[in-house]
Amino acid sequence: MAFKVYTKTGDKGMTALFGGARVPKDHIRIESYGTVDELNSYIGLVRDSVEDESIRKGLLEIQNRLFTVGAILATDPSKQNIKTPDLFETDVKYLEDEIDMMENTLTPLKNFILPGGNTAVSYCHIARCVCRRAERLCVALNHIEPLIPIVIKYMNRLSDYLFVLSRFIGQINKLEEIPWISRK
Repeated sequence: MAFKVYTKTGDKGMTALFGGARVPKDHIRIESYGTVDELNSYIGLVRDSVEDESIRKGLLEIQNRLFTVGAILATDPSKQNIKTPDLFETDVKYLEDEIDMMENTLTPLKNFILPGGNTAVSYCHIARCVCRRAERLCVALNHIEPLIPIVIKYMNRLSDYLFVLSRFIGQINKLEEIPWISRK
């Protein structure tokens, strides 16, 4: 028998972590993994907006790792016996290698650039901003309930990846980057 989507257990503003502890739905832990989920949805939008199969494959890998991050964040930290999927240094290295590969083809930046150019580039920038928010929430959670350090490291590297990916997609589509011009 399939499980029901609605359980009615959250009708009073509480939700359960993996491990059974109940916390308010506005708890920083819930905000953290909820924002990671939002990020994952935006990355799906980026993936749906590009045709390059290697980019699509890479984004799918990242979406799977974000489910791992979400599982780590959704687990009651007092329950040491609950096994969550692992996030590895090789996952961070994967992002770094992808960044290096893309940067090797890009013109070095001399200015800040304005987000935009086409839909996929814009979605990358939105995902980057959501990633930074998720990272800030993870840092805030870490002050209250320590996280394994690789979670914050992965989120930090992912936002860098999304910025470089926005530029790389722009280059593939022969788009001109628009520099930010400050008032003097």
